Amino acid sequence: MRFGRLTTAVSALAIAAALTGCGSSEKTVDKEARSGDTKGALIGITMPTKSSERWIHDGDNVKAGLEKLGYKVDLQYAQDDIPTQASQIENQITKGARLLVVASIDGTALTSQLQQAGDKKIPVIAYDRLIRQSPNVDYYATFDNFKVGVQQATSLLIGLKLKNADGSEGSAKGPFNIELFAGSPDDNNATFFYNGAMSVLKPYIDKGTLVVKSGQTDFKPIAILRWDAETAQRRMEDLLTKTYKGGTKVQGVLSPFDGISRGILSALKSNGYGTGGQPYPVVTGQDAEVLSVKSILAGEQYSTIFKDTRQLAAETVKMADTTLKGGKPAVNNTTDYNNGVKVVPSQLLQPVIVEKSNVKSALVDSGYYTQAQVG
Repeated sequence: MRFGRLTTAVSALAIAAALTGCGSSEKTVDKEARSGDTKGALIGITMPTKSSERWIHDGDNVKAGLEKLGYKVDLQYAQDDIPTQASQIENQITKGARLLVVASIDGTALTSQLQQAGDKKIPVIAYDRLIRQSPNVDYYATFDNFKVGVQQATSLLIGLKLKNADGSEGSAKGPFNIELFAGSPDDNNATFFYNGAMSVLKPYIDKGTLVVKSGQTDFKPIAILRWDAETAQRRMEDLLTKTYKGGTKVQGVLSPFDGISRGILSALKSNGYGTGGQPYPVVTGQDAEVLSVKSILAGEQYSTIFKDTRQLAAETVKMADTTLKGGKPAVNNTTDYNNGVKVVPSQLLQPVIVEKSNVKSALVDSGYYTQAQVG
């Protein structure tokens, strides 16, 4: 019996030693993962849609940058369908993604998916659009979105000759009839653009130099869901039918995005603008899409805001790489981007106003487009 108990004790010790060895191995693997053993790690990227050319460039640029560093990349586009994007993120988590880069469709609709990521210690970088109402957003890479709105409004004033390009007072006195458009209400950026623009325009509206003839100045009635060009075209047509009668003309339109701008211009053209000696109003935009750049050169759309997505992609790649290797990525704003739960550390890049005179220097000479692309 003593021999049997001794044998049992030895066996127990052997099993315990084996189990200890397994635990030690698991800890070693975890330690390696934490210390930056990221070669071949999977990174999930989800972009909102392919209907805008800028998101295609964004996705391709981030993917190429990460692959160059040796990461595997799962790039998905959700075609502006929220359940699709949620499912794509869940699938990336299931596949073992070590980090997620998310350009959200609806900044409030991914809470449960991000909680899954948080539970698995998967870092999340919000790309260009802030993800709201979640503690599981680690970093935010974007442009200075308030400044984008300021620049859109400033270019509207320059186009109306109320301001000169150098910031001095222009030769025009007004009053000018204008209408306002805003971006998608489920995109956090849209309110930044709107607030930035209104910080510039409101004093002119209050003085009567600018007249919003429809009376629609608040964000809600002027917002265009999903940044949809057809929705913007219908709204502009409705404004022209109801507000601009008996020869009254609209002379400026604040538009937050090139796709919306093209919808607005289609409605204006259908109502006789751009023909018969009746010029188009000053119409702003954003994203420097090829079709809108061509429209600017043709004297239709007045301006756009150029956000060099190559730079944004490069910053995001650096942010992802540093995070996965256990470091803290560079940020330059830790105060302004509160997602409703936390202030998300952010890296902000600088936008540029583009109108006819600097298309070449800003877009062609920089290599963003070729001369053949813009015409």
